[in-house]
Amino acid sequence: MNEDARLSRREFLAVTAGTMVAIGLPGLFATVGEARQTELAAQLRPDGRPRVPPGQTVIERIEDMGGRPGSLRPEDFRLHVHGAVETPFNIDFREFMEFGQQDFICDVHCVTGWTLLDATWRGVPLSVLVDRARPSADGRFMVIQAAHGYTTSIPLDEARKPDVFLAHTLFGAPLPGPNGGPVRAVVPDRYFYKSAKWVEGLKIVSRDEPGYWETRGYSNSADPWKEERYSR
Repeated sequence: MNEDARLSRREFLAVTAGTMVAIGLPGLFATVGEARQTELAAQLRPDGRPRVPPGQTVIERIEDMGGRPGSLRPEDFRLHVHGAVETPFNIDFREFMEFGQQDFICDVHCVTGWTLLDATWRGVPLSVLVDRARPSADGRFMVIQAAHGYTTSIPLDEARKPDVFLAHTLFGAPLPGPNGGPVRAVVPDRYFYKSAKWVEGLKIVSRDEPGYWETRGYSNSADPWKEERYSR
């Protein structure tokens, strides 16, 4: 398991190596004040949607949502880009850092009900890695592969968006292990279980392969503004 998902309105469970851990909803997290919540709820994004999606509470820091980590050492990192591509490749952390690095500021929204605004990251756009691999004409989805067999998937068009990336830095420091270090995916406009931690591979496929949480009752599209928490 990699990123937790919401099982009810009051409580959700993380399942790690057969052990269940109860984790509370945002009332137990460090939330911003009520007046600030109201102010933020009134803000709009450039696309006209509310900055804070419905059912979300703004918190002050990113939360560790559990999961069974892979190796946290950059020297152990390997990324395998493969599948329906013309030029599959493998890179280590040093080679990953040789790609064009960019800074990103984005809001992230967890299916459990918390939102963190203005998270600051540094990393590599997924589009750069996709372009190097040169997907075949029938490549339509990306499966993000992570430690211990965790997967999630997004449309390839989503992966190519300029604000979707693999991150190695959070708030100016190396990405902490509990938050997915050394490298995690960040897909800002989907619930956070789409942003797999401890990434190991990117597989391009012609037909979608729903991942760990998506095959356990959670939405495959995971749009926070439509509150697509569960599959229908």
